Amino acid sequence: MGALEDWVARAGDALGLDPAAVDVAQLLDLTRDVAHGVARPAAPLTAFLVGLAAGQAGGGPAAVADAVATVRAALAEGPPDGDH
Repeated sequence: MGALEDWVARAGDALGLDPAAVDVAQLLDLTRDVAHGVARPAAPLTAFLVGLAAGQAGGGPAAVADAVATVRAALAEGPPDGDH
């Protein structure tokens, strides 16, 4: 995970974010579950939506966790239109 951690730090710094506030494991777990439960292209889009929702909610780890929980609840309902 060295390259991944380095990238998160570099990208976070470039975006003016605190990379230490990023729960990488939480986001990777979510995107894995979305990729397998919905469709692979849905994973990065979901990560973007989580970030957008967290930002609109004031940002920070708690806002990300809330957005992740909301997406997980939607994911628990099953894939859209019953497709997979």
